[in-house]
Amino acid sequence: MNTAKIAYKPIGLLAGALSGMVAGAVFKQTWKVLGHEDDAPDATDEDRGWREVLIAAALQGAIFAAVKAATDRGGATAVRRVSGKWPG
Repeated sequence: MNTAKIAYKPIGLLAGALSGMVAGAVFKQTWKVLGHEDDAPDATDEDRGWREVLIAAALQGAIFAAVKAATDRGGATAVRRVSGKWPG
């Protein structure tokens, strides 16, 4: 394992935890704007329809994936700046 990969491990773990919290907050705010409600529907919410549940799940997944990718890419770029090598 190269030095850049080793250096990236703790950064990646911390960034992953932080990005999860950020993504959750972004999704919650996005749902408030789009759904005009505080809470997104759960898959087992009997009072919500299929369409609403699936749209909320797809939106949440897209936000989480985009935030994670941006965070991972930023962390890898930072490691390359410091070490001179890409951690991937």
